[in-house]
Amino acid sequence: MLTLALIGFVGGLITGISPCILPVLPVIFFSGGAQGARESGSDIVTVSRWRPYLVIAGLVVSFSVFTLVGSLLLALLHLPQDFIRWAGLIVLVLIGIGLIVPKFEHILEKPFSWIPQRSVSTERGGFFLGIALGAVYVPCAGPVLAAITVAGSTGRIGVETIVLTVTFAVGAALPLLAFALAGRRVAERVRSFRKHQRGIRMTGGIVMIALAIGLVFNVPQLLQRVIPDYTSALQDAFGGTSQVEESLNLGGLVNDQNKDLDQCHNNATVLESCGTAPDITGIQEWFNTPENAPIALDQLKGKVVLIDFWAYSCINCQRSVPHVTAWYERYKDSGLEVIGIHSPEYAFEKEPRNVRAGAEALGIDYPVALDNTLSTWTNYRNRYWPAHYLIDANGVVRNVQFGEGNYEATEGFIRQLLQDANPGETLPARTDVPDTTPTGSITPETFFSPNKATNFGGDEKYSALTTSFTYPTTLRADSFALDGDWKLDGQFITPRSHDAGIKIEYHAREVRIVLAGSGTVTVTEAGRTRTLEVSGTPRSYRLVSTKGTSAGELEVRFGDGIQAYSFTFG
Repeated sequence: MLTLALIGFVGGLITGISPCILPVLPVIFFSGGAQGARESGSDIVTVSRWRPYLVIAGLVVSFSVFTLVGSLLLALLHLPQDFIRWAGLIVLVLIGIGLIVPKFEHILEKPFSWIPQRSVSTERGGFFLGIALGAVYVPCAGPVLAAITVAGSTGRIGVETIVLTVTFAVGAALPLLAFALAGRRVAERVRSFRKHQRGIRMTGGIVMIALAIGLVFNVPQLLQRVIPDYTSALQDAFGGTSQVEESLNLGGLVNDQNKDLDQCHNNATVLESCGTAPDITGIQEWFNTPENAPIALDQLKGKVVLIDFWAYSCINCQRSVPHVTAWYERYKDSGLEVIGIHSPEYAFEKEPRNVRAGAEALGIDYPVALDNTLSTWTNYRNRYWPAHYLIDANGVVRNVQFGEGNYEATEGFIRQLLQDANPGETLPARTDVPDTTPTGSITPETFFSPNKATNFGGDEKYSALTTSFTYPTTLRADSFALDGDWKLDGQFITPRSHDAGIKIEYHAREVRIVLAGSGTVTVTEAGRTRTLEVSGTPRSYRLVSTKGTSAGELEVRFGDGIQAYSFTFG
């Protein structure tokens, strides 16, 4: 329990210093800190020395309660799932108006006049302000928050989950408390603050209303796209440890449905028994089903089912899907059903029209479910693109395959389960799809987003604040560099000068680039130059394809109107 509490606290602390905390800082500074200034001589009126602590306490309480049981309460009351958020936004606006217009504040107090000291006052009601902030503010996602969210949404809330939630909330709130206390200290020390308490109230009200309006129009998300996540490496290092993963499983990632999946092993040589298959849940929409109706695994008893987690721009999935489509075509009349769970890696992969286009390009005609909230992904405790979960006719998971490869063994397992389900049936011949899984060491997937880029080899600092780049004299292996003027966003980069370029030193058999927009790019490799037309939905374009893995240098020059997401290698 102590370990779980420490994990929650550290996870919250990392979140509390991340860019997603920035939008609430002005409110915390003025309304949580400066308004709580204590008496200093005769120049300032005492408001409440406890106000910063009350604001943060309210935030901790509301975040903990609403995250764990808010969804369940709303479902019981038959209210929309965003009701709490909208209620919090309205409260923020009302408190903001009360700070600006004292007469309106008195109107707000009247319904609560029976409460001693009228504690809902905008002056003394710091706890209510914290409650409202906790209802509208959603911190950056991470492994700890994922465990809490899954537990809350499924209703499996135990002591471990409560401890994890409270310690996470406290850890995330401590940096905010420090900022609030700093605001109070400034108000006490700086003479202009002491003379303009009315101005501080009005400023606090204005920033509070601005925060509410910004949240309505998702302005904080735009801010986070501009500012790189400087805590991502710290988050990955913290969340990727085996001890954290094991402890978070206790905190809610493991549930009654998926607790036996660990009994299946990747690249297994024999069928295993890994518990009843978890439900397919939280799907936004389906296609390639009759009238696009949803499918439940209970409907498929008697059939062998292959669950395929994929994303349409993932090159690993693109190499795997031909095997899956071939299996479906070959064995569907023998009792095989395939369900593609599309779990997005990029924001554009959440658009249904993009997924449909990607599925059509890959020849997918089996049922596809859009898992945009990663609910089914989480319910299977999945971590990979692609991932195959093979389920027998009784609904038991018998094999799990992470990543590419091992296709011959997977097809053998499919045939074995089909024979077990229908002993007298003669199966068609095996499929004959070449295995293009890369062998040996190849360049890892290269993201252009400043939040994800790990192998930038240029001389400049790779951040959203850098706009001009020049190729370095030498470029190290498996790294990339930019040339010209660029705009670096949270998901992609966009050329801002004519003929801007990207150069990469790669080691692979195949090189692809994920592009969006409409225009032309020029590709130069091994002294050969060709042009490539880009149009339609964001997708992967092949740049290099050779018979064997080799090292090379590749340059792509861009015209106007194109966004670049990543290089992928095979």
